[in-house]
Amino acid sequence: MNNYGTLDASYKAAGEEAGIKKLVNEFYYQMETLKEGQHIRAMHKEDLDIIKDKLSLFLMGWLGGPREYGPKYGGVSIPMSHQHLIIGEEERDAWLFCMNEALKHQDYSDNFKQYLIEQLARPAEKIRQVSQMAHS
Repeated sequence: MNNYGTLDASYKAAGEEAGIKKLVNEFYYQMETLKEGQHIRAMHKEDLDIIKDKLSLFLMGWLGGPREYGPKYGGVSIPMSHQHLIIGEEERDAWLFCMNEALKHQDYSDNFKQYLIEQLARPAEKIRQVSQMAHS
């Protein structure tokens, strides 16, 4: 029985800060190299350093680790911070596809990989919903 989602269990399962940064770097590598990710890669600036840092810090806090995003970047509403983009099912699915591919390269347990992709699907869908409302 896992206790993911309780206290810092997910943060620890992800390898803490180093493990999360490794996942984020692999995620953007997948986005840049897979044809399925090219459309969503084009939505980002050329230099990915800031967005990698933002995603890493967000995931650290979201997974129960240190909450460093707010002090560095201010408050965050993931759906609202993406509302300027047109995100439909194709973009949501491409993001999740790239993350799933990145997860394959992590030293996480299969249970945690499954848990994490299921958890990430929720904000991904919320981002799609907010985008659709903003652009309809």
